[in-house]
Amino acid sequence: MDTRKLLENFDAKIEKDIKIEPKDWMPEDYRKMLIRQISQHAHSEIVGMLPEANWITRAPSLRRKAILLAKVQDEAGHGLYLYCAAETLNISREEMFEQLLDGKAKYSSIFNYPTLSWADMGAIGWLVDGAAIMNQVPLCRASYGPYARGMVRICKEESFHQRQGYEILLTLCRGSKEQQDMAQDALNRWWWPSLMMFGPNDDDSPHTAQSMKWKIKRFTNDELRQKFVDICKEQADILGITIPDPDLKWNEKRGHYDFGEINWEEFWNIIKGNGPCNKERLDAKIKAHEKGAWVRDAALAYANKQKNKTANLQTTLNTV
Repeated sequence: MDTRKLLENFDAKIEKDIKIEPKDWMPEDYRKMLIRQISQHAHSEIVGMLPEANWITRAPSLRRKAILLAKVQDEAGHGLYLYCAAETLNISREEMFEQLLDGKAKYSSIFNYPTLSWADMGAIGWLVDGAAIMNQVPLCRASYGPYARGMVRICKEESFHQRQGYEILLTLCRGSKEQQDMAQDALNRWWWPSLMMFGPNDDDSPHTAQSMKWKIKRFTNDELRQKFVDICKEQADILGITIPDPDLKWNEKRGHYDFGEINWEEFWNIIKGNGPCNKERLDAKIKAHEKGAWVRDAALAYANKQKNKTANLQTTLNTV
């Protein structure tokens, strides 16, 4: 079958919302876009463990420590699901890791900010995981089958993370004046970086139009960001803390909240590797990768041993 006919069949599947599977023909640009998005998503889950792991030993109670530990473990699992999905596109996990450690692959800009207080664990859960859910729930309907199916479980777990973070802030906001101030300070620092998580404005986003045409994404960056602002304003009112945006106000005509201009210079500066924690995060992953080499070698040796044992057993059975 010639390329034109293959492309027609591919486009017809996209139009009818039929999932594209690993063995199906797909345009090379579609494959590359998926690799870029899925690997970036996987890297974000893995690097995203670091800011919260920073507080595991300092959690205020055994219960909080156990919950945070479980959450960080969940994020590791999400990364593994996503690496597996990307591997179906003929790229190895080793290659994806090399791209991350070499600084060639990106991860979410939000993880290049420091976690300064326990309230940050609440803000990350409420805002960062909340923004992730807003982004990821539509991905459960992504056109690529392995990605969409992996997102179903990830979104279920992320929704728990979001509620857990909100409950931390709710507890602080019902506490002492010092605890309330801690919650407000965390919101002040994490609000704008959370809005940046949705990516640049639609006019400045080089991938959005094509991604939506291929139904990888279902909503634009600006649409998702607006939904997030609308929801968070109501949730902040319940907490009794104030979103740090003097331009935030209800627009009756639009039926949405208007909000201030994002500092895009800060966003692009972090993307370029110049954020508060860019170097620290990458150094931590490089160190962990190097220290974990013996584990990977041992696992590979064991797998080869089992493979040889199975092959020898099969040879013996064939000769009987």
